[in-house]
Amino acid sequence: MATIKDFLELDIRVGKIIQVEDFPEARKPAYKLTIDFGEEIGVKKSSAQIVKNYIKKDLHDRLVLAVVNFPPRQIGPFISEVLTLGVPDENDEVVLIKPSTDVPIGGKLY
Repeated sequence: MATIKDFLELDIRVGKIIQVEDFPEARKPAYKLTIDFGEEIGVKKSSAQIVKNYIKKDLHDRLVLAVVNFPPRQIGPFISEVLTLGVPDENDEVVLIKPSTDVPIGGKLY
């Protein structure tokens, strides 16, 4: 069972998607996201299996939440530096978690 200490070790931040690219080499349909987390964290890359619910142009400038302190993960030829967070919809496809109002990028979830 996870403890509050385990949760507090996660660094979950608000980021703004600044670039979206197709990721044809991925085993499951995915996009390569470039996300700006502000001055403290900077710009990071993430792979996200979200093509069923989102088109690229609708993702640009969208706020998302991501874990920024996991080690980078190799996904095919791509290095994913952060874990973009989402929840499953009724079809078990990923829906991104988005703050309900505009908040500053880089803000930490607590």
